[in-house]
Amino acid sequence: MKNRWLIENGTFITMDPQQPVVEGWLAVENDRIAGLGTGQAPDEERKLGAELVDGRGKLYLPGLINTHGHAAMSLLRGLADDLRLQDWLENHMWPMEAKFTGDDVYWGTSIAAAEMILSGTTTFLDMYDHMDRVAEVVEQSGLRAVLTRGVIGLCPPDVQTAKLNDAIGFAKSWHGQAGGRIRVMMSPHAPYTCPPDYIERIVAAARELGLPLHTHMSETAAEVAQNVKDYGVRPVEHLDRLGLFSGPSLVAHAVHLTDEEIALLAERGVAVSHNPVSNLKLASGVARVPELLKAGVTVSLGTDSAASNNNLDLFEEIRLAALLHKGVTGDPTAVPAPEALRMGTVYGAKSLGLEGETGVLQPGLKADLISVRTNKPHFVPATDYVSHLVYAASGADVADVWVDGKQLLRERQLLTLDAERIRFEAQRAFDRLRA
Repeated sequence: MKNRWLIENGTFITMDPQQPVVEGWLAVENDRIAGLGTGQAPDEERKLGAELVDGRGKLYLPGLINTHGHAAMSLLRGLADDLRLQDWLENHMWPMEAKFTGDDVYWGTSIAAAEMILSGTTTFLDMYDHMDRVAEVVEQSGLRAVLTRGVIGLCPPDVQTAKLNDAIGFAKSWHGQAGGRIRVMMSPHAPYTCPPDYIERIVAAARELGLPLHTHMSETAAEVAQNVKDYGVRPVEHLDRLGLFSGPSLVAHAVHLTDEEIALLAERGVAVSHNPVSNLKLASGVARVPELLKAGVTVSLGTDSAASNNNLDLFEEIRLAALLHKGVTGDPTAVPAPEALRMGTVYGAKSLGLEGETGVLQPGLKADLISVRTNKPHFVPATDYVSHLVYAASGADVADVWVDGKQLLRERQLLTLDAERIRFEAQRAFDRLRA
């Protein structure tokens, strides 16, 4: 049986350069956008008996796409702030994470899923452990996700093998599940946490499974210096030699890059997840985003975890991506508002291998969309709605969310998750970890 519904009287920020703003209607059939047009919907649309949605007073746009994070670390939000990355990781995060059970990961991911839906994210990438439990949350919440079992190789060979086998097993079990909403990548955590031969084994497994690769790279100057000390080259050349860029790949952070490294990433087709808030909070630096974009590198946006951000509001990342690089370069045109919004939508889809599926409101693509209420002071006057979305809006303005044509949020009310239960269980999980 076909499920068909129709938004009328809406303003659609499509992210489609052929038709960027549409004042009119959008039709959905099952999981895909079936039609989009200006003015009133044609009579034939109405004759199909679609459920009608009144879009007056709302902007509709593609769901936001978060291309790097660790959702379960929401349990550690506010635990250790204002520290350098290695201190933060080694002395605060990793000791707590060592105590995580599967249930902790489930509830930490659940609180993150609720936060992401409420702030307009419809697709997210997650790198973590106990990934079966993360996949359960994705299945239940209705979100779209690219999931990857992050593998740290600072352990004996037999443990390395067990972790790699776990990642392979997860990929075989979950890739394409939840009605196709779950995709899988393979992830060596970082060049400083994985020996070279171990990265090569992970790369070989990814190529055998036909899966992309994801890793942290060049997040701090100290990390780059350590890579040179240990292996004689900087991380980009190091990972290239190990074959990580020989197929589809996405690197998180990429803060400290030379011109030559940017050129190599562009040549290899490597995508970058820019995490401006997390990089600023950890004093990791400011990525060379204008140069990356100019070179043709696909740059998307990630929040990183709520332990280093401390929220998962991708509107904040979009706004900061537009502002930060103006201030650093002295060029107000460095990252214009439309480009920042593309980083949170179109380029996010491309980074995750979902181009042609989501990230744009266009007939034939997945019905992943959100609405933002405009009956608020900061949306007045009705001048340039893209400017308002980038420079004035926040996740709190999101009213409705759909993924695969299924509504997950209606007028700020979660429909697939029990927010009260999740808040209770997440707090209880943290209290046990802290005890």
